[in-house]
Amino acid sequence: MLKLALTLCLASTSLTAQWPNRLAAGLPRTPNGEANLSAPAPRFADGKPDLSGVWLVKNWSSLFYAIGDLKPEEMLPWAAALYKQREADFRRDSDGVHCLPPGPKAGISVGPFPIKIVQTPSLVAVLYEYQTIFRQLFTDGRALPADPNPTWMGYSVAHWEGETLVATTAGYNDKTALDLAGHPHTEALRLTERYRRRDIGHMDLQVTFDDAKAYTRPWTTGFFLRWTADDETMEYICQANNRAAVMMVGVETGVDRSSPIVP
Repeated sequence: MLKLALTLCLASTSLTAQWPNRLAAGLPRTPNGEANLSAPAPRFADGKPDLSGVWLVKNWSSLFYAIGDLKPEEMLPWAAALYKQREADFRRDSDGVHCLPPGPKAGISVGPFPIKIVQTPSLVAVLYEYQTIFRQLFTDGRALPADPNPTWMGYSVAHWEGETLVATTAGYNDKTALDLAGHPHTEALRLTERYRRRDIGHMDLQVTFDDAKAYTRPWTTGFFLRWTADDETMEYICQANNRAAVMMVGVETGVDRSSPIVP
């Protein structure tokens, strides 16, 4: 069934993510005109790395199973039962099938869709081609809300630890899953992302999941991002061409499943 999900995801990929015949100015290039992805990472006047650019997660297949080395017995019973229910029902009531915001999955990847990072001294904005959504990672010293109103994408603050930007996100609602496999989470979920730009074309990302109400321990998963120097993000609206729900009928019979059930 995950093969079907992959097919649906790839089928919905945007046809282009670039302005025709537009090359980014001021970039180091090789003799054949391509961007030199091994050049040093750009920096601000204060020495901090500039993470800005259009990026693709290269190992985005981890979006299917984001639980890393977590063992099945390390899920709390209710979470394990819900996961099995979703698995048996082909995950047809997932946030992705119904074109809802991805929630914490955006901290991992949104499949083959690029993201654009825009960095300023007090804010790092992450713009997602998928669903044309965004996140704001505030670096102005503010704390996370003490009692947040739960939202789809949560609330994020960030700070620098040497060369690494460390972002913490909390305040998610519980209407999404951690991955396409359907692993659940609660409103207690806290996501910690560590971004480190190795050079102009490559960035490492470590993501730590911590949800004590669903899992017995936190875990960390690693990702690799590649800069796409001469590309841009474009508008992509999932609802405009969504045929996934009618193709995923699940195992139940004699049940009216025409109305989406948000997990």
